[in-house]
Amino acid sequence: MPDQSFDIGVRLLAMRKAAGLSQRQLAERAGVPHAQISIIEKNKSSPSIATLRKVLSGMGLSMADFFDEERAAPEGPFFAPEDLIDLTSKLPVSGAPDASGRMAFRQVGDAHKHNLQIMHEVYEPGADTGETFLEHFSNEGGYVIEGALELTVGDQVKVLRPGESYLFDSRIPHRFRNVHDGNTVVISACTPPYL
Repeated sequence: MPDQSFDIGVRLLAMRKAAGLSQRQLAERAGVPHAQISIIEKNKSSPSIATLRKVLSGMGLSMADFFDEERAAPEGPFFAPEDLIDLTSKLPVSGAPDASGRMAFRQVGDAHKHNLQIMHEVYEPGADTGETFLEHFSNEGGYVIEGALELTVGDQVKVLRPGESYLFDSRIPHRFRNVHDGNTVVISACTPPYL
């Protein structure tokens, strides 16, 4: 269940002011409409995962920076399950207005320190990143542990099953959907870190 006590609008406002940016400057840097920053800061709408990532990129921040500022990532080199950083527990259930189903993303260690983001991803039945495709300056890959993940990369679509994997340039628009009747679990990596 998402942590409803986390105020995305208040947090974004505080981080924008700390960065010394006006709403208009942040919107220009992030490539989003100026009004969108105001709407998020006033909590008039919950941003999609893709939109929040885009806004944060305008300040050079990741989702982990945004949500877990107080918690230092364990140094490693070994990590227990409880050491993983939950990047989605505070996000809206669907994550995007056109998305469905819950998605959970847990990160291994300090992605920025190593310039590599490794994640344990769980897509509940029906989970879908939405009709608005993701695209960002990274390369990403993953390995399906269980379930069935439909991955669209550009105009290519494939359902990946346990033991199958993917690797692509994340600047190509892409979308993830769980097409299995149970959870789909993926281990993924992204460099430079995206979330």
